[in-house]
Amino acid sequence: MIVTNQEEISQRLHLLRSHGMTSMTWDRHKGHASSYDVVELGYNYRIDEIRAALGLVQLRKLASNNELRRRHTQTYRDVLQELAPQVTVPFAEHAGLSAAHLLPILLPAGLHKPKFMESMKAQGIQTSFHYPPIHTFTAYERSRDTVALPNTEAIAEREVTLPLYPTLQEADIVTVAQAVAIALDQS
Repeated sequence: MIVTNQEEISQRLHLLRSHGMTSMTWDRHKGHASSYDVVELGYNYRIDEIRAALGLVQLRKLASNNELRRRHTQTYRDVLQELAPQVTVPFAEHAGLSAAHLLPILLPAGLHKPKFMESMKAQGIQTSFHYPPIHTFTAYERSRDTVALPNTEAIAEREVTLPLYPTLQEADIVTVAQAVAIALDQS
């Protein structure tokens, strides 16, 4: 779902969402057009009715779900500070209002991240890595010779994403934090 208040962007997105076609079947049915042209390479990005209905319901929950994730993030900060103080939860001092869609942590420098993540998995905790440095992706490999991002690479070596979702319970956060403490000892 995309929203914009810029007419030029809206028109372009409408074009691209449906194979670059200048009119839709519904437009033709209603008599707004009798045919169509394909003026640009486009895609089939039209959402079906069921997903649209789900999206509308989820949008009504967005503010409250974001607030729940912000609270969970603070609980993670508090519990991790107690159980695994060597882990950093970044962005505590960020001035903006976060949607808290991810819960990244930074492992201590030099810790073997794959071993840490494997220990978390063995304890039944799913982790992830958000996001690998963009300049290391194949699509950008030409930039590797001209771009040096040592801070980005150093942070990427330490970042692990922990579970975070609106229905997460405080007991779940404590369980994850306990698993982090165990995984740190095993890594």
